[in-house]
Amino acid sequence: MNRQFYLPRPENVFGLLSGLVFLFMVNCPVALAQSSVHGKVSDGKGEALLGVSVKVKGASQGTVTDGSGSYQLPNLAPSATLVFSFIGFLPKEVPVGSRTVIDVTLSESPANLDEVIVTGVFDKRSRMESSVAISVLPSKLIQLQAPLSAADLLRNVPGVYVNSSLGEIRNTVSSRGVNVGGNDVSNGYYYVSMQEDGLPVTNATYGNYGPDFFLRPDLTLGKLEAVRGGTASILGNNAPGGIFNYVSKTGGQAFEVQARAKFGLEGNGRNPYYRADANIGGPLARDKTLTFNVGGFWRQNHGARYPGYPMNNGGQIKANVLKRFKNGSLKLYAKHLNDHNSWFEQLPTVNFKNPHLAPGVKQTNSVLIPPVSAEYTINNTGERGTFDSRDKIHSKDLAIGANFDHNFGKGWTVENKIRYAYKTSFWNTTSIPYPFAIDNVTFYGVNSLAGKLGTYSFQDLATGTELANVTQGINFVNGAPAGLKFTVNSSSLPGDQIQKNSLTFNPLIVFDNRVKETIDQLTLTKRLSHMSFTGGLYYAHADVKRLNPNGVGSMFGLMASPRPQPTAIVYTDMQGKVYQVTNPDGITGGSGRSVATNIFDLMQNQLAGFFGHTWEMSDKLNFDWGIRFERIRVRGSNQIASATTSTDGGTDKNPLTLYDNMGGAVTSTLTYNKTVKTISYSAGLNYKFNDQLAVYARYSQGRKAPDLGIYLNVQSSVNADYLNPIAQSTQQYEVGFKAKKDRFSLFVTPFYSLLGKVPQQALGQESAELTSTYTTAVLYNKFKTIGVEIEGTYNLNKQLSVRAVATFQKSTAVDFNTWVLNGNGKADDQIQSYSGNETDYSPRQILRVSPTYTSGKVYGSIDWSYIGRRAGNVANVFYLPGFDQTNLNLGYNISRRLQIQANVNNVFNQNGIMGWSAPGGFPASLNTQGFTKAQMEGNPNAVFFTLSLPPRSYFLTATYTF
Repeated sequence: MNRQFYLPRPENVFGLLSGLVFLFMVNCPVALAQSSVHGKVSDGKGEALLGVSVKVKGASQGTVTDGSGSYQLPNLAPSATLVFSFIGFLPKEVPVGSRTVIDVTLSESPANLDEVIVTGVFDKRSRMESSVAISVLPSKLIQLQAPLSAADLLRNVPGVYVNSSLGEIRNTVSSRGVNVGGNDVSNGYYYVSMQEDGLPVTNATYGNYGPDFFLRPDLTLGKLEAVRGGTASILGNNAPGGIFNYVSKTGGQAFEVQARAKFGLEGNGRNPYYRADANIGGPLARDKTLTFNVGGFWRQNHGARYPGYPMNNGGQIKANVLKRFKNGSLKLYAKHLNDHNSWFEQLPTVNFKNPHLAPGVKQTNSVLIPPVSAEYTINNTGERGTFDSRDKIHSKDLAIGANFDHNFGKGWTVENKIRYAYKTSFWNTTSIPYPFAIDNVTFYGVNSLAGKLGTYSFQDLATGTELANVTQGINFVNGAPAGLKFTVNSSSLPGDQIQKNSLTFNPLIVFDNRVKETIDQLTLTKRLSHMSFTGGLYYAHADVKRLNPNGVGSMFGLMASPRPQPTAIVYTDMQGKVYQVTNPDGITGGSGRSVATNIFDLMQNQLAGFFGHTWEMSDKLNFDWGIRFERIRVRGSNQIASATTSTDGGTDKNPLTLYDNMGGAVTSTLTYNKTVKTISYSAGLNYKFNDQLAVYARYSQGRKAPDLGIYLNVQSSVNADYLNPIAQSTQQYEVGFKAKKDRFSLFVTPFYSLLGKVPQQALGQESAELTSTYTTAVLYNKFKTIGVEIEGTYNLNKQLSVRAVATFQKSTAVDFNTWVLNGNGKADDQIQSYSGNETDYSPRQILRVSPTYTSGKVYGSIDWSYIGRRAGNVANVFYLPGFDQTNLNLGYNISRRLQIQANVNNVFNQNGIMGWSAPGGFPASLNTQGFTKAQMEGNPNAVFFTLSLPPRSYFLTATYTF
């Protein structure tokens, strides 16, 4: 069989090189106009289609339809052929000839393999023609569901593991087993890039600061493109795991307003949810080349587990103005987000083999801190701050940006995307709300009470009733002092079935994050007859400032249902003098006391150059390859503060009120200036047998430089000595099989991924003194994952279709070593190996099946998903069981303008477990990796802690379009 291969002519190569040299000296050439074609694209029902790709076959010229389905293309030769393609519809080719008006009707398709994609490719092309594992979620699919968060939408994508059980923020997303290890929600997007309109939501990421603080899906969302692995190493910003691009709507040529009101009941029908969305778009000029779109949302809800104040309240507004020129376009946009969010925490659980909530604990219980406020002073500066648990995490994002693209003619195109943003995330919340035993020395050490001998009375703050009484004394062995002894004189504290003589630990957590960042990406493409060359620059600058007050205070709550109740703690010394450990609000702090506050000030500069080459070697075979050079420099200073004990009675000058008898001051300043350089590359081949069948193969070598967390952790000279940022490595092999017919489509992708140079450290203590910490040397680990991704759709008839995605994988810790610290001091530290074990939190199966039915004005779907069992830690001590979840979506079109929709999430109220913590309460529960099989077998009935799916929720939505 003869195949024709296309090679570049020498004069074309010379033209490419000279064009790159004189990029900004090029004058815009004027094409010889022959005819201008316009028209309208609609579906089988005659309804206009927005966003249809209209391209000139074999050329780079093209456009998309507006809100009225209209399009216009100038300077077309009679021999040109127009290619119309849109997600969910079969493509159509139409010769131009002598016509100036071409109206087209597209037929629905069960597949989206012909959708033109822009994410993760060097030039716009269909999924059938690309060697990239990409999924496209259209607005129609998104609006049918009731996602918990932006990340929740990614459950519709194969190969992606999503943990959104915490709520709207602090989610975890990973692909193909490439994750940060464990279930570290403080770094939930470590290997992936969450993007909005082609640029990262934020380029500065570190512990407890990431993209989902500033990303919300609403009516302005047009579609979601998701790339797994592959070209993410080249076209993603330090994100070899994947790119997830949330693409916003732009205004059409017809004015349109869409309003949506949503009411729900979360927490198995107990807690209210209110939300309103709106989107407005249309032309701003008579020639309709200038359009606008503006929209946003507001919502307030009590959450699935009500803490006594709204879990989420706030919203955002987004706007853009788009000007279409003869050979390009310019889009200006802005966004303002002002939102308050909290997250769910883990609940007491029993039975490692079949985990379920402990007796007396319900799925709707909350362990978060009750409504409370506390004033404090930053170090010894006199600057005041206020903690208010009702403020939660207050995130703001003010962003402006521009997207510009221009076709210079003769195959030259340029595109530039730029955004400036000022983001703030102010934390007033709690964390690690585990039981804390009041007869344990750690309880008194944390509260600076160790060694204060006498009796401690624990009282219900609301009634004053004493619930427990403990004596702190000296422990004698053979007549010699041997540490402290704690005797429980009486106790009627609730929660004995969870942990005896314990209270819920609610530390007051404050972070003040302020980030100014500029992101710019410039790409230049030269298109020849059968190949294209793309060169680009990516630049990002982030100015990061963070205040972290340590010791604002803590609240110790009763382990009551449905939420903790504050206690008062009173200390009576051996001479009978009475001291107040907690203030009138039940806090061991606040009251304006000075707090040791660490001050971080750092700058990150990231510069990357990338190059890609796409070659249509024949009419069936495409080859592409690319390379990316990245340089990330971080310099900054960390001012570390230390706590001091007040000698003058604290804020109120009363030595008997211990809660304000502390202070803080900066005692050291640590500086750093580090640069990490990386090289990533990827290459792929796509062979298209015919319009219904294609295969591809790709190899990618990516690098992941550490995020800013490694620099924020420099809080002692020891940390500074060990600071050595090294990029992690990823290797991925993948093969894709793509098939489609009139009624079905199938995309199967076997893959192999290898993640290396993953650092592991531990924090130890030289002595019993809590401040005598040291950091162990870094151990580097390696993980591999082998699996297959499946995505398919099937239209049984005009009314019923099924969409399914599946992932089958096995992830192994090829090399995994961790520190076992044993006793205080470095002398007895040991290295424990778990090499060969299964990677934790990596399910072997992830499934989602969604049948959809439409008949006349009625429509509905069922989303059934399954997550297989996962190892609880790398030691494989036990496994979190697999579980399924069912969501129901029903709708009715009352008229062409009015639509009613009902959603039920977690229909069968499954308690699917997504995360866990070890038994023992604080601090033992923090060490999940250190939990051993011997410990589990020694106490199989121990209470541990799990995070599960939110309980059943109901939503009713009304949408009106006019």
